[in-house]
Amino acid sequence: MDTVRYIGLDVHRDTVSAAVLDREGKLMMQSVLATRAPAILDFLGGIQGTLQVTFEEGTHSAWLYDLLVRRVARLVVCDPRKAALMKDGNKSDRIDARKLAELLRTNQLKPVYHGEHGVRTLKELGRSYLTLTQDVTRVMNRIKALYRSWAIPCGGTTVYAPRHRAEWLAKIAEPGVRIRAQRLYQQLDVLQPVRQQARHDRLLESHKQPAVKLLRQIPSIGPIRAALLVALLQTPHRFRTKRQLWAYSGFAIEIHDSGEYRCVRGKLQRNRERITVRGLCLVCGCCKFGWQQWC
Repeated sequence: MDTVRYIGLDVHRDTVSAAVLDREGKLMMQSVLATRAPAILDFLGGIQGTLQVTFEEGTHSAWLYDLLVRRVARLVVCDPRKAALMKDGNKSDRIDARKLAELLRTNQLKPVYHGEHGVRTLKELGRSYLTLTQDVTRVMNRIKALYRSWAIPCGGTTVYAPRHRAEWLAKIAEPGVRIRAQRLYQQLDVLQPVRQQARHDRLLESHKQPAVKLLRQIPSIGPIRAALLVALLQTPHRFRTKRQLWAYSGFAIEIHDSGEYRCVRGKLQRNRERITVRGLCLVCGCCKFGWQQWC
């Protein structure tokens, strides 16, 4: 009979706590390793049998997946938000590693998709663009919040325009507040060209993906949204059915209903009130029926 070993790795910046269970769930080995490729490979090389490994999605997950995917029989990168056992009872690195191995043994982990290398560059460029967009939005919100804090109306977008800044800064009577506003404008001037360059790089990379051209045939999906969808979805073949693909993409309709039945004259009758329906956009997380301006 083939000997199966279930290995849970609790990964941190400097160390990795590892726990090894057998088929019956008995703890066979527990160790603390350095977060280095040679140390992890040496540890796995000393374990006999068919190796099944799991660790949580995090900062090191992409690197560790590429390191181990061809060296073990099964590799699961799990979603830490879906592992309820990890939140129960005592918590430490050794305990977490053993819980991960136990969840892997009992097949209770929710996997996170890894493995599509053809769109990795587009994915990283998409992350860079989204991060810079959030930074630009944050600075713009701070500028308006500063004016509002001194009861200065600042509707519209002229408050950000370079040619109108002297006029807007003149409305601030307090010198310290005016200097603070100038610093915020400097941040905005630095971030906006970087964001435009990130946008250009991502669009240029998206031209290499045939799926972008297909997505652009859908109404309301332009080059930016199409590139982000390809970067986040990576491949439709990771989903078992089309319904799962639509739900992950944000195109599926979610139904939120409670109290479906009521008692009328001693009999159960289905409630005919309107069901609340909503859908979320995968690109920006907003309602899919009202895309944000940055999408």
